[in-house]
Amino acid sequence: MCSCAPRRTIPGGTTKIPVIYNGDFLFLEMFTTYVLYSSKVQKKYTGHTNNLDRRIKEHNLGLLGISTKNKGPWVLIYSEQFNTRSEAILREKELKTGKGREFIKNQTGL
Repeated sequence: MCSCAPRRTIPGGTTKIPVIYNGDFLFLEMFTTYVLYSSKVQKKYTGHTNNLDRRIKEHNLGLLGISTKNKGPWVLIYSEQFNTRSEAILREKELKTGKGREFIKNQTGL
Protein backbone atom coordinates (compact mmCIF):
# COMPACT_ATOMS: atom_id res chain seq x y z
CA MET A 1 0.00 0.00 0.00
CA CYS A 2 1.32 3.42 -0.92
CA SER A 3 1.39 5.93 1.91
CA CYS A 4 0.94 8.78 -0.59
CA ALA A 5 -2.70 7.86 -1.25
CA PRO A 6 -5.13 8.28 1.65
CA ARG A 7 -7.87 5.86 2.56
CA ARG A 8 -11.09 6.88 0.92
CA THR A 9 -14.58 6.75 2.32
CA ILE A 10 -17.19 6.49 -0.42
CA PRO A 11 -20.74 7.79 -0.01
CA GLY A 12 -22.48 5.71 2.63
CA GLY A 13 -19.33 5.34 4.74
CA THR A 14 -17.61 2.28 3.26
CA THR A 15 -13.84 2.56 3.76
CA LYS A 16 -11.55 1.76 0.84
CA ILE A 17 -7.77 1.40 0.93
CA PRO A 18 -5.51 2.23 -2.01
CA VAL A 19 -3.43 -0.41 -3.77
CA ILE A 20 -1.19 0.35 -6.74
CA TYR A 21 -2.22 -1.63 -9.82
CA ASN A 22 -0.43 -0.99 -13.12
CA GLY A 23 0.57 2.48 -11.94
CA ASP A 24 -2.98 3.44 -10.94
CA PHE A 25 -4.73 3.24 -7.62
CA LEU A 26 -7.26 0.50 -7.07
CA PHE A 27 -9.38 0.86 -3.94
CA LEU A 28 -10.19 -2.29 -1.98
CA GLU A 29 -13.04 -2.65 0.50
CA MET A 30 -12.18 -2.73 4.21
CA PHE A 31 -14.06 -4.57 6.95
CA THR A 32 -14.43 -3.44 10.53
CA THR A 33 -14.90 -5.42 13.73
CA TYR A 34 -16.55 -3.18 16.28
CA VAL A 35 -17.80 -3.06 19.85
CA LEU A 36 -20.76 -0.88 20.82
CA TYR A 37 -21.90 0.03 24.31
CA SER A 38 -25.31 1.00 25.64
CA SER A 39 -25.33 2.84 28.95
CA LYS A 40 -29.11 2.33 29.06
CA VAL A 41 -28.74 -1.42 29.58
CA GLN A 42 -25.01 -1.42 30.44
CA LYS A 43 -24.28 -3.99 27.72
CA LYS A 44 -21.72 -4.35 24.95
CA TYR A 45 -22.40 -5.64 21.44
CA THR A 46 -19.67 -6.98 19.12
CA GLY A 47 -20.07 -7.33 15.35
CA HIS A 48 -18.45 -6.74 11.96
CA THR A 49 -19.37 -4.73 8.88
CA ASN A 50 -18.05 -3.12 5.71
CA ASN A 51 -19.79 0.17 6.57
CA LEU A 52 -19.44 1.18 10.22
CA ASP A 53 -21.38 4.46 10.07
CA ARG A 54 -24.39 2.78 8.47
CA ARG A 55 -24.25 -0.17 10.87
CA ILE A 56 -24.23 2.03 13.99
CA LYS A 57 -27.26 3.94 12.64
CA GLU A 58 -29.05 0.64 11.97
CA HIS A 59 -28.39 -0.52 15.54
CA ASN A 60 -29.68 2.75 16.95
CA LEU A 61 -32.80 2.62 14.77
CA GLY A 62 -33.55 -0.93 15.95
CA LEU A 63 -33.28 -2.44 12.47
CA LEU A 64 -30.94 -5.36 13.27
CA GLY A 65 -32.80 -7.84 15.45
CA ILE A 66 -33.43 -8.35 19.13
CA SER A 67 -29.85 -8.12 20.45
CA THR A 68 -29.70 -4.33 20.13
CA LYS A 69 -33.31 -3.32 19.40
CA ASN A 70 -34.76 -0.82 21.91
CA LYS A 71 -31.59 -0.98 24.02
CA GLY A 72 -29.77 2.07 22.66
CA PRO A 73 -28.44 4.56 22.19
CA TRP A 74 -25.38 2.54 21.13
CA VAL A 75 -21.98 4.22 20.99
CA LEU A 76 -18.80 2.93 19.43
CA ILE A 77 -16.18 2.08 22.07
CA TYR A 78 -13.71 0.02 20.01
CA SER A 79 -12.99 -0.94 16.40
CA GLU A 80 -10.35 -2.60 14.24
CA GLN A 81 -10.08 -2.68 10.42
CA PHE A 82 -9.23 -5.68 8.25
CA ASN A 83 -8.60 -6.37 4.58
CA THR A 84 -11.02 -9.32 4.39
CA ARG A 85 -14.39 -10.23 5.85
CA SER A 86 -12.98 -13.54 7.12
CA GLU A 87 -10.33 -11.70 9.17
CA ALA A 88 -13.02 -9.43 10.64
CA ILE A 89 -15.22 -12.42 11.52
CA LEU A 90 -12.29 -14.21 13.18
CA ARG A 91 -11.51 -11.15 15.30
CA GLU A 92 -15.20 -10.77 16.20
CA LYS A 93 -15.20 -14.36 17.45
CA GLU A 94 -12.00 -13.72 19.45
CA LEU A 95 -13.48 -10.62 21.08
CA LYS A 96 -16.53 -12.64 22.16
CA THR A 97 -14.37 -15.04 24.22
CA GLY A 98 -13.43 -14.48 27.85
CA LYS A 99 -9.98 -13.22 26.84
CA GLY A 100 -11.55 -10.94 24.23
CA ARG A 101 -13.99 -9.45 26.74
CA GLU A 102 -11.07 -8.89 29.12
CA PHE A 103 -9.13 -7.17 26.31
CA ILE A 104 -12.06 -4.80 25.60
CA LYS A 105 -12.45 -4.06 29.30
CA ASN A 106 -8.73 -3.20 29.56
CA GLN A 107 -8.89 -1.03 26.42
CA THR A 108 -12.08 0.86 27.26
CA GLY A 109 -12.62 0.57 31.00
CA LEU A 110 -16.12 -0.82 30.32
